[in-house]
Amino acid sequence: MYHIPVLLKECIDGLNIKPDGVYVDVTFGGGGHSRLITEHLTTGKLFSFDQDEDAVANAESITYPGFQLIKANFRHLRKFLKLYGAAKVDGILGDLGISSHQIDAPARGFSTRFPAQLDMRMDQTGDVSASDIVNSYSEEQLHKILGMYGEVKNARTLAAAITRNRFSKSIETTNDLISILQQYAPKGKEYKYYAQVFQALRIEVNQELAALEEMLSQSADVLKPGGRLVIMSYHSLEDRLVKNFIRTGKFSGDADKDLYGNTNVPFQVISKKPIEPDADEIARNPRARSAKLRIAERI
Repeated sequence: MYHIPVLLKECIDGLNIKPDGVYVDVTFGGGGHSRLITEHLTTGKLFSFDQDEDAVANAESITYPGFQLIKANFRHLRKFLKLYGAAKVDGILGDLGISSHQIDAPARGFSTRFPAQLDMRMDQTGDVSASDIVNSYSEEQLHKILGMYGEVKNARTLAAAITRNRFSKSIETTNDLISILQQYAPKGKEYKYYAQVFQALRIEVNQELAALEEMLSQSADVLKPGGRLVIMSYHSLEDRLVKNFIRTGKFSGDADKDLYGNTNVPFQVISKKPIEPDADEIARNPRARSAKLRIAERI
């Protein structure tokens, strides 16, 4: 299976779907969420975004006439919705996790489990791969992304080691990189350490946090009053951005206030605390364990 949808019912319930409404799934992936959305529509429309060619093939199985797949990064949300005549919508769903298919496809280079080229591009036509980053970024740049995006505790030491090692041999494969990481990983926590480094590189390759900020900012413009924003994240960096945005309309700091001291926020928070998978779902799908779902409504 391409990807097992996480918190599927909770996501659909969160959208509060109207049969004649207009909805957006910004992360089509295997199509699980999109397929269920169309089952709740009669005359409504669904626009789904995905930049991965492998995911695009999954769209062929959705026959609902009001469905449209858009092969693009969700950071272009507003532009493409206008292009398709849907400037305002009733709901936006985003499942920010990397798909099981991408992790399990060795050639994509996302996983620490398989020997493969260091690729990690979600859009396989993209210019920059993970090997480009580890072989061309300065020590200071590597230190920054490892610390910020991977929350690697010895990020400065590791950045120095990577730049030192690449002088004698280019770092081209997952095994090349792991052979360096082995020397700096905490005892007993090696695989977590590898995952943190791979996460940092993946985020940088795909500019994930910048794209998320752009999409969220645009969501406030394209959602109708009463429209729902339903976003599921899988690590603290994403969840922090989502939480701050739906609470304050900003990604850091307090909400803006008008001249009279009234708070200006674009959303009303529906789920005060993030919704998380229960033990049964985690047992069925261990990759669901870190999911956090947040729901907000456009004011």
